[in-house]
Amino acid sequence: MKPRITNILFATDLSENSTYALCHAASLAQVTGAQIHVLHVSEPLSDDARVAIEMFVLNDKARSSALDKRREMVAQLLQERQEKFWAALDGEDGNIRDQVTSVEVIEGHPAEVILRRARELGCDLIVLGAHDHGFTHTFLGTVAKRVLRRAEIPTLVVPYRDETGNIKK
Repeated sequence: MKPRITNILFATDLSENSTYALCHAASLAQVTGAQIHVLHVSEPLSDDARVAIEMFVLNDKARSSALDKRREMVAQLLQERQEKFWAALDGEDGNIRDQVTSVEVIEGHPAEVILRRARELGCDLIVLGAHDHGFTHTFLGTVAKRVLRRAEIPTLVVPYRDETGNIKK
């Protein structure tokens, strides 16, 4: 009996090149009819950043507002990248967008959140882009290794390519 893919978790680092990995997730979803769950994990602020905010933003309301703005900016960037990706597809390929059932931005440690959400959403496959210096530094240097080591479901790590189609190193 063949394993059936019904739910795909696509984890993005919000780099421009992460759309290459989304192409693979979308392609697999199109073939299998699976739902796609899009996830970006924002790393928590470092202790130094939190201390700096507390030192220079003395008003609790302003501090809270700054942290909310950070979350909003990340969510907006994720939405913009999604819109750009789906707008570039035409015909039947554009219909794959209907298979996206959730788009989330969650703050936490990326590998842990990716694995937890994959379990909670009942995913059969995790799709990640490989090492790129994007929004979260080396998202899939350390993160991919941690996800691969601890994943209980198949995980596809897609190498990023540059504009000429060459694998980025």
